[in-house]
Amino acid sequence: MKTFNRINNLTGWIVFAIAFLTYALTMEQTASFWDCGEFIACAFKLQVPHPPGAPFFLLIGRIFSMLALGDVTKVAFWVNMLSVLCSAFTILFLFWTITLLAGKLLGKKNEDLTTGEIILLAGSGIVGALAYAWSDSFWFSAVEAEVYAMSSFFTAIVIWAVFKWERIEDPAEENRWLIFIAYLTGISIGVHLLNLVTIPALALVYYFKKYPKPTVFGGLIVFAGGLVVLAIINSGIIPGLPGLAGKFEIFFVNTFGLPYKSGVIAFVILFLGSLVWAIRYSHRQEKILLNTCLLSFAFVLMGYASYLTVLVRSEYNPPINENDPSDVLSFVSYLKREQYGSRPLLYGPSFTSKPINQKPESTVYSKKDGKYVIQGHRYDYDYEPGSSMLFPRMYSTQPGHPQLYQQMTGLAEGQKPTMVQNISFLFSHQLGHMYWRYFLWNFAGRESDEEGARTLLPWDISKTYPSSIAQNKGHNNFLMLPLLLGFAGVVALYFKRKKDLLVLGLLFILTGVALVIYLNSPPVEPRERDYIYVGSFYIFCMWIGLGVIALADGLRKWVGDTSKTAVLASAFGFVIPAIMVVQGWDNHNRSNRYHSVDFAKNLLNSCAPNAILFTGGDNDTFPLWYVQEVEGFRTDVRVCVQTFLGIDWYIRQLKRKMNKSEALPLSLDTNSYAFGKNDYLPFYEIPGVKSGINLKEYLQLIQQQNRAIQVPLTSGDMASILPSSILFLPVNTKEVAKMNIIKKDLLPMLSDSMSWKIGEKDLYKSDLVMLDIIASNNWKRPVYFSSTMGNSNNLGLKEYMQLEGYTYRLLPVRIPGAADGYVNSDVMYNNMMNKMFWRELDNENTYYDPTYLGSPVATARIAFLRLTNQLIAENRKEEARKVINKALAVMPDKSIPYDQISSNYIGLLFELGENKKALDTAKTMALRANENLEFAKKNDVSKSRDINTDLYILQTIVHECREAKQEAAAVEYDTLFRKHLLAFNLYSKEEE
Repeated sequence: MKTFNRINNLTGWIVFAIAFLTYALTMEQTASFWDCGEFIACAFKLQVPHPPGAPFFLLIGRIFSMLALGDVTKVAFWVNMLSVLCSAFTILFLFWTITLLAGKLLGKKNEDLTTGEIILLAGSGIVGALAYAWSDSFWFSAVEAEVYAMSSFFTAIVIWAVFKWERIEDPAEENRWLIFIAYLTGISIGVHLLNLVTIPALALVYYFKKYPKPTVFGGLIVFAGGLVVLAIINSGIIPGLPGLAGKFEIFFVNTFGLPYKSGVIAFVILFLGSLVWAIRYSHRQEKILLNTCLLSFAFVLMGYASYLTVLVRSEYNPPINENDPSDVLSFVSYLKREQYGSRPLLYGPSFTSKPINQKPESTVYSKKDGKYVIQGHRYDYDYEPGSSMLFPRMYSTQPGHPQLYQQMTGLAEGQKPTMVQNISFLFSHQLGHMYWRYFLWNFAGRESDEEGARTLLPWDISKTYPSSIAQNKGHNNFLMLPLLLGFAGVVALYFKRKKDLLVLGLLFILTGVALVIYLNSPPVEPRERDYIYVGSFYIFCMWIGLGVIALADGLRKWVGDTSKTAVLASAFGFVIPAIMVVQGWDNHNRSNRYHSVDFAKNLLNSCAPNAILFTGGDNDTFPLWYVQEVEGFRTDVRVCVQTFLGIDWYIRQLKRKMNKSEALPLSLDTNSYAFGKNDYLPFYEIPGVKSGINLKEYLQLIQQQNRAIQVPLTSGDMASILPSSILFLPVNTKEVAKMNIIKKDLLPMLSDSMSWKIGEKDLYKSDLVMLDIIASNNWKRPVYFSSTMGNSNNLGLKEYMQLEGYTYRLLPVRIPGAADGYVNSDVMYNNMMNKMFWRELDNENTYYDPTYLGSPVATARIAFLRLTNQLIAENRKEEARKVINKALAVMPDKSIPYDQISSNYIGLLFELGENKKALDTAKTMALRANENLEFAKKNDVSKSRDINTDLYILQTIVHECREAKQEAAAVEYDTLFRKHLLAFNLYSKEEE
């Protein structure tokens, strides 16, 4: 036994070292896109991220950030290293779990194992653990500062601890392990809730041990009991206890007139006192099971107590303080993620259902004069009779989603989906596209790293792919070998350990298929969601490890029952993770990748000092938060997140100083922006102001709740409206002229009023806040809009916007017809050529996934394109040549493949006399487009959006070559273009 334990421990740590080295070498050096920038910033200063938060992750992240030793540029490295370490420990505990299960398959005690069997157990653990270490989805999360790596660690250690507990015979030690497991579960709540999903399946391990003769009925009862425990923790403890404390708080403050927090204090004393009494009672009465349950409950609470940091830090109001959960009432809303709404599960509306009534779902309180007063309600909807359905899968009414449902199912406009169509969507999209595709990515292969990429199967290896796919770093073919070995492990369990197969099978379903059903995905997501389901991939890798046992059983017939069998089975099995690491290294190696941070710095450096910058989604905002809060870069710029601007807690933050940025000017008071106030201002034209309304006067009327701009709602309340599609704002031309913010040749266009058409559309509170900031600012601070924001968010002001890099500056000068703003070539040239960061973008060995190749690259290339165009228009060709050559140098095709924006560079290169570069660029792009279109034609993917992209590129190349009198090239590419138009039945005589 000592020999096995020594080898098992040593091999486990070797596997840990291999995993750690893998992740350390491939780790991102700075803050990745998506949530990473937010989490690093919140860990560094212990701030409050998006709900429901991850306080334990942030606390440990804060400790790791201190290893930067004051070098703020290294903080991201060390918080990323936390994920590396957690992921390596996940692999360690997976190894030990597999060897535990494999030992049960052999049916021997550790002390009775032969040398060959010890080798076989170690081999199975190595193969299964490294298969998971080098699997696509887990590796992705292992090298960035997200919660999923630490969440996987807690899932791994809890599953290992349960199987370890199963082998313990001493009752007292057994109970200590159960309490330890409860504590781990409690801590994991402060990271992510994935670990809770394992409880019902792991309850069966307890049942099988305690009842040697289990029955189907008994198993169902225990599984149901596990579901009850899951519900108690997920609903009763996490939001339930704070919710109960909130009721005490309201009662003590509003009824007894006691100070704030008195009710919470009373609840905590009463609750903890009762728990301590119950534990003492169970101990004195020697009620062992009750005592163990109560202690386990207490230790879950100890782990969950990490959430106290959310309340404490929120009360200090740090710069990032999402939802402002500074009291127990707002804290409950934060835990419940109420800002995200809910999705129907068992019964609810479909996407065609029409709401007919609102019903209060929860009450929102605010503090006023020492009391809690009702500020409003969060509402749910009642729908017209007969429009709801059982198990609704097609429910989302978000913009564009109904049309996608119709495309996927063939439904006509307004047609309600049938149950058959509903279930078909579940299997084809939610399970097929959003789960099984991800599953096969990890254990069969992946066509590319493009959004919506298909799986790659063994027979696809003979398929001729275009270079854009064949050379894509995400093009990985595992020949389905991991899948087959995993199935072999399932078969081995079926014949030898059906109980363990049942437990692992339920774990696999609960962390995979059941999660798919619970999450109820809409028809499209902002990005691929494979990282959600790594729990089920973890279980499958256990089966891959156990597949080595099945290999040994097969080899034993020819080799015999010797150590050679174990070595051969382990060696054959090791081929699988070896293939996975060789195939996966290049598309998981994030070293030397910095552009997420550089992109944020470029946005900020496109702004003048002390600016106000309106931004849009996560990949605009979170990197900005990181560079300001961690690296202290350009903290004079106030970042205003458009998606938060309509929320009262965020508006309150705008009204205070943050870092070097002073409070923002807002004319409307707090009450006008309170929860439920002015959320929605419908367009309702009033004849008297049809020609336009003064924006400042309009804001005053809203402040006064003037009946002149209000209409009654069906509820009987009055709501302010937008009375005109045209707004105007008086301008003090003398003051503005003194500010020197307007280019000299534009000064004659400065007038004493700016007037624009905001449109015949409804306004939302976020629009109102933006208008208020613009009107109240009086041009004292520069106001910018990120160029990554959609045109629907510019309030109709584009003709008043001056492009200065990655941002548009709002100025009281209108250039008629400038539908996409106008370029200030002097300011933009200085920003683009002297103030921008382009680290490693020209390095062909650096991996850039579609997130980097999307908006960040497009933003840069468009900026270079527009600046070059403007300089040519101003006859500043030498400067224009420097700009376009810089664009080609910092983002060359070898590292950042040319896209459809790049095709517009060709004409500019011709115009600047760079004919060779223009023709070389045209040739590179045309050959690639031709390859893509030939592949699409052969594989019948003519409806792909990439078809239109490649056709556009060819069409642009033809046009630019003709304009430049490059007839030979124009004829060559035109022939290619028309060939593909004919192939896809898109050719018409109009093309002649």
